Amino acid sequence: MVTKVEKKHTCPTDFKPVRRRQAKSWVVGECVKRKLINPGRVYRPRDVMDDMKRKFGVDISYSVAWRGRECAYDNLRLGTPEQSYKLLPGYLHMLMATNPGSVVNLEVTDGNKFQYLFIAFAASIHGFSYCRPVISIDATHLKGKYRGILFTAVCHDANQQIFPLAFGIGDSENDASWSWFLGRVKSVFGVNPALVIVSDRHRSINNAVQEVFPQAFHGICMYHLLNNLKTKFRNKTKELEQHYIRSAKTYNLQDFHVLFYTLCSAVPGVKEYLEAVGLDRWTRSHAPSRRYNIMTTNISESLNAVLVKVRELPIIAFVNEIRLLCQKWFHERRTKAAGCTTMMSKDIETKLEERKDRAQAMGVICADQYTFDVVDGDRNYCVDMALWTCTCRKFQLDQLPCDHVLAVVRKT
Repeated sequence: MVTKVEKKHTCPTDFKPVRRRQAKSWVVGECVKRKLINPGRVYRPRDVMDDMKRKFGVDISYSVAWRGRECAYDNLRLGTPEQSYKLLPGYLHMLMATNPGSVVNLEVTDGNKFQYLFIAFAASIHGFSYCRPVISIDATHLKGKYRGILFTAVCHDANQQIFPLAFGIGDSENDASWSWFLGRVKSVFGVNPALVIVSDRHRSINNAVQEVFPQAFHGICMYHLLNNLKTKFRNKTKELEQHYIRSAKTYNLQDFHVLFYTLCSAVPGVKEYLEAVGLDRWTRSHAPSRRYNIMTTNISESLNAVLVKVRELPIIAFVNEIRLLCQKWFHERRTKAAGCTTMMSKDIETKLEERKDRAQAMGVICADQYTFDVVDGDRNYCVDMALWTCTCRKFQLDQLPCDHVLAVVRKT
């Protein structure tokens, strides 16, 4: 039995075993913050632990590594998420001051809490008048402390590149948030009689489009619908995908009926399902307005993919990354456009050259001054140069000369 303890230490006070070294989270943050300067870099707590061990010989726990990384984020990204929201009005004021013509809307609740944010840069507003009136809309989740939803409206520029139109941030993807976002899009970009909106089949998007753009044609992304079909008709996936995509993309109504009949014969029950959705909403041949080549929401999803690594940033840093991305894209494209020697973009020039090459093998028979029969393999097409039409319908729907029109041009 111990009855007395001598409180005298024999270990030297200037010695501490290496294995017992520790570090505060703020110290860890200072050590690793340079690795976080690039917001697109993925730097996990496990990476922090490995770097601290390799560089300083310090073993830290996962929780210390996580807190250290968050300290570094706070130092590099305009403070904490809470501070970022407080500074947001001032940042937006400077954004509009340095980007004249841009439109920014910030809405807060009665309790002065953030609710919605809408941003459309001046370059996007001015440039949309030179784009085809087909807008792809989509939403994706933010990954920061307070989460939220990023709304995007995108179209194609003349060179078939992603052209961002507007960005929105809201609390969730619901009827109210989509209606608010599309309402701002309408007020900024106006209403075009030929406007087409392409999206997935989210119920809130459908409701908002009907409310805000009742006169616009609302098309469905054909790949989102294909995924719905694969889920419903799981035992016929191969036949479904093959015939469905060809049916959706074809220009000619006669070709559509043949392809659609083949699809319905191969997959029982699909006919009723697709007709209930509406043939005009997922096919190019039945659409009442021109969709051009935008049959999917790929341009919206591609933009979301570019922003995927910065979606965890505090709101000011995130908005600034969007600004920098748009600024970079617009500058690069303006520089390339300045070097063009024709009125056409490089993408259109390439397409026309390819079509001209194919047109050389086609026969042309003149019917009258404006009407021509074009023999393309085992099929004949009629081109009317007065009406700007071809029975293949590519000329009308894409507003770009098809192979048969170029064959007539070559002949005449």
